[in-house]
Amino acid sequence: MSSARKIKVLCVDDSALIRDLLSEIIGSQPDMEVVAVASDPIMARDLIKQHNPDVLTLDVEMPRMDGLDFLERLMRLRPMPVLMVSSLTQAGSEVTLRALELGALDFVAKPSIGIRRGMMGYTEEIAEKIRAAAHSHPRQRPRKPETAPVRLKAPMISSEKLLIIGASTGGTEAIRQVLEPLPASSPGILITQHMPGGFTRSFAERLDRLSQIAVKEAQEGERVLPGHAYIAPGDQHLRLARSGANYVVRLDDGPPVNRHRPSVDVLFHSAAQQAGRNAIGVILTGMGKDGAAGLLEMRQAGAPTIAQDEASCVVFGMPREAIALGGACEVMALEEIPARMMALAAASGRAQRV
Repeated sequence: MSSARKIKVLCVDDSALIRDLLSEIIGSQPDMEVVAVASDPIMARDLIKQHNPDVLTLDVEMPRMDGLDFLERLMRLRPMPVLMVSSLTQAGSEVTLRALELGALDFVAKPSIGIRRGMMGYTEEIAEKIRAAAHSHPRQRPRKPETAPVRLKAPMISSEKLLIIGASTGGTEAIRQVLEPLPASSPGILITQHMPGGFTRSFAERLDRLSQIAVKEAQEGERVLPGHAYIAPGDQHLRLARSGANYVVRLDDGPPVNRHRPSVDVLFHSAAQQAGRNAIGVILTGMGKDGAAGLLEMRQAGAPTIAQDEASCVVFGMPREAIALGGACEVMALEEIPARMMALAAASGRAQRV
């Protein structure tokens, strides 16, 4: 896409108010424009052919065709960057996670009250997500269900080892692909995924159903155990701490870092300080630079570090920044990361015991 051309956006929502607000927000940005709006997917289908938009914003509950049904068909027939506009409810979070699984790039949560003021407060976030979407790499959905993941064998690993993972845009599916193959005896895992409050519990529950390890939303003060993964709550920073000989979770609602709470840098910095060479740092797909400085600190503390490569990223921003800063010991495709994490954990564990 030429940098001189504006990003073309098509907004699909059955609410005239949301369509108007999105048009106002997008129209206020110098580098993007709304080329059309649609009140349902049937209308959107014709407008996509007519305007060839760069990004689609999509509601879920609409007349004539459900948003998820439309998204599934779209990602099979004409993959394109889709930003979901979702209700901030338990049911809304489940549907949103399904949309991300089907190929949506990211989502924006509709405020439950004060819709106009709330949506206008998201102006910068919406604009950033549209820019990221316009430069993303959507992938065609296969017609047949994906095969079950190959489960990794369980090597002997020291209980001191930890896996520390950070991600943003495209990260919900990337994290799933990293966790699904891991054996139940994996090292303890701490994860920060950029996600608003109200969505991370459903995200953790979904991963728990799909994985051999136990996955949960992190809670203040709990012990970090092997075979468990702890997801940062959507409105709190996640830090690693020690209590005697044990690793424990620390949560706080301090100010955003790199404009994010939870922040990947906050998690990575704490891992560097508390675990040093016993941690393995992994930065996955995402926009921006959050996590780059923290991954470098982990590497400087002796931790092996991995960045996802550009070809397998939905958005290469965060890994690119980490690589440019010198924070990544290795750069590899997403599908190679689970086995490499386990190999690094096992190798460093053996070296310690010799």
